[in-house]
Amino acid sequence: MEKIIKDVGDIQSRLLDHRPVINAEIRYFVREFEDKRGHRECRLLENLDKMARETNEQMVPENLEGVKQQLSDVIKRLDAANHMASRVQQRELEAHQSAQLQTNKERLTEEWAEFLKEQQRLKEEVDDEHARAVGELSTRYSEKKKDLDEHSEF
Repeated sequence: MEKIIKDVGDIQSRLLDHRPVINAEIRYFVREFEDKRGHRECRLLENLDKMARETNEQMVPENLEGVKQQLSDVIKRLDAANHMASRVQQRELEAHQSAQLQTNKERLTEEWAEFLKEQQRLKEEVDDEHARAVGELSTRYSEKKKDLDEHSEF
């Protein structure tokens, strides 16, 4: 009976306890990766590093001169574009100021015309008042002369 219990216990532990099998699989996977793939990955990384160093040694000095030349050309073009933009901006400012001056000139011309009209109206009023005053004085003078002539006859 003990043997049966022991056999049942072994069967149960094999069916339900998977830790030893999983540990063995993990060890096999790690050994496989380190032995086969690990060296292959290291070789690939070393080759990539070697290619990057060779490219830097060969390409950078050649491209550096080209980049400097292109950068110089770009700076010249940017300076030219900046100069053109400032000229356009100056023209716009002058046009705006010219338009503003023209508007101010027109406004002042209108104000001057209104001022002249007002002065003309005031002049006419003064002339009318002066003519009336002269008329009154002439009438008074005529009356006084008549009175004087009448009194001198006596």
